[in-house]
Amino acid sequence: MSTATLPDDPKLRERFGDLKPALAPQAAVIEANRCLNCFDAPCTGACPTHIDVPGFIKRIASGNLRGSAMRILDANILGSSCSRVCPVDVLCEGACVMHRQNHKPIQIALLQRHAMDAFHHSGEPVPTAPARSRKLRVGCIGGGPASLACAAELCRQGAQATIIERRPLPGGLNTYGVAEYKLRAADSLREVEMIRRMGVEFRFGETIDSSAALDALEAEFDYFFLGLGLGAMQQLGIPGEDSQGVINALELIAAYKVGHIREMRGTVVVVGAGNTAIDAANAARRLGAETVYLLYRRGENDMSAFDFEYEHAKQEGVQFLWRRQPLAIRSNEHGRLLLDTVQMQQVDKKLLPIPDSQFTIDCDFVVPAIGQSPLAQLIQDLRGVEVRGGRIVANIATGETANPRYFAGGDCVNGGREVVDAVAGGKRAALAILKTAEATHA
Repeated sequence: MSTATLPDDPKLRERFGDLKPALAPQAAVIEANRCLNCFDAPCTGACPTHIDVPGFIKRIASGNLRGSAMRILDANILGSSCSRVCPVDVLCEGACVMHRQNHKPIQIALLQRHAMDAFHHSGEPVPTAPARSRKLRVGCIGGGPASLACAAELCRQGAQATIIERRPLPGGLNTYGVAEYKLRAADSLREVEMIRRMGVEFRFGETIDSSAALDALEAEFDYFFLGLGLGAMQQLGIPGEDSQGVINALELIAAYKVGHIREMRGTVVVVGAGNTAIDAANAARRLGAETVYLLYRRGENDMSAFDFEYEHAKQEGVQFLWRRQPLAIRSNEHGRLLLDTVQMQQVDKKLLPIPDSQFTIDCDFVVPAIGQSPLAQLIQDLRGVEVRGGRIVANIATGETANPRYFAGGDCVNGGREVVDAVAGGKRAALAILKTAEATHA
């Protein structure tokens, strides 16, 4: 594992306490007993990793927390982080049959967390096949959820898997990009440690940026899994966005999670209206910013963030400026930022500026959050791997690419979805790699 460590800041922990606190043991049993154990389990069908939800909940009700955790891990090796970050309102809990009876859905996420927390606290390892019982070496490029899931499944079945990560810490967005009040970086690393104990090897600070580097890797491994995620955050494309005090949303989230930013003061303007923009705005509030605006060029009904995220931001005190387009960022004589904006209107399905509607916001920070760019550089060098629109073209069911030695999954394939989708893609690719290797050496 990496020697990099995370700071333990009690003030940060206090500011970013759990958005949804864990269930007490008795409360978990009571909640588990509400489950109807539906035979068709629409909750399981709504989960991209198809966790046996009634099965793991029934085991909690009977006091078998180990069995519950094993049932979760069989389907989703990142069951702990997914219990915290999944948009369950639109997945498993959204599909709960309790809705039909006008009752609150079963708190599936909190029950899953309850079982997984108990498992991690026990220190028990995940059962695996004998180490390297398969003569198969797989290099997983990228250290995020897709690669973790792929590598874990390979090691679970006796293959050798190595994760190659350019950053000093593993976990990808789980460690660096998820709001701390949803998933603490320490909890992400705890889950990674569990996967390391399964036999997965990690190499940090290694950037694959040339054909020569790829040649060396191809001589070392039989197959590859590409879990590269997405590229850098998109720029606003306006004058002054390289000014001091402009920090993109993912950089902001990563900076406070690893202790580089401990507080923010004054006025912060977040540009964008997706879930990451919401996370950045909420973080600014919790870091101490007195005023936080979320500025979006379209209207309230057009925002891509989930409704529950929007409601949460309002509760945090974030203020919303709709139909505002940023034009330029300037600095005044006091070193503060001046964000020039214009009011927008929709005319014949086109967004157009309203004449004479310019308005300048005096602020301390501007946080662009308008999405991540598609990958463009590394994957163009991968032999025979097709790239279309900045995404790797891969079979959704197997992760296979046009190059038989390369498989892919997660955001670099789907363009940016949920952690649970990345986990599902990584596991599917691992099973396909195992099947391909068996067929090749049969």
